[in-house]
Amino acid sequence: MVAASQGLTGPVSVGLAPGTAAEALALPLLQAVRARHPGIVLYLNESYGSALSEMIMNGRMDMAVLYRGRATVHGLTFLPLLAERLFAVGARHGEGPGRQITLRDLADMDLVLARPYNVVRKLVDEAFAGAGLAPRVIAEIESAGTLMAVIANGLGATVLPGSMAKKITTSCEAWLAAIVDPIIEAPLALCQSDHLPLSEPAQAVKEILMD
Repeated sequence: MVAASQGLTGPVSVGLAPGTAAEALALPLLQAVRARHPGIVLYLNESYGSALSEMIMNGRMDMAVLYRGRATVHGLTFLPLLAERLFAVGARHGEGPGRQITLRDLADMDLVLARPYNVVRKLVDEAFAGAGLAPRVIAEIESAGTLMAVIANGLGATVLPGSMAKKITTSCEAWLAAIVDPIIEAPLALCQSDHLPLSEPAQAVKEILMD
């Protein structure tokens, strides 16, 4: 009762998909919530989009920032936030492709990509199929550490959202090139249940998140 008289209190859970621009929200979100609503206990979960969306559908997660696929998901609503451009990343052995690379040139490279159910992988596969091409996938890896080691050792190139791509290039000797012809973008969205209402503390956190 004392806590309630002092403002909003209670737990709020927010999912942030790893390898996306959502990762950068963790610290400023925590700082803002602590400053405005110190009674709210924020739970941050960094997991893959499929796991986060399932937890939201089951009522075990209030909201999540993740990449949205093209298909409508029953039980969920998605509020568009931004579109993150996809980049190719490869080992800096010799000359890289420059600041841009076409999808056709990328088709000639050995690629290390995420599994087919991954939203970014689906966007890549759709782009290749739309151009009448097929990616030359030599391995499927979702561990950021392993992917970084693969790139650093020149075993193949990969396709990543800009935020993750820039993190890898600053951590190891790698080139970074924006994919063109066509440009591929991954839509980042705020996901929540379409039938379970947010609590008052969760609504307050959502407003901070949107800011």
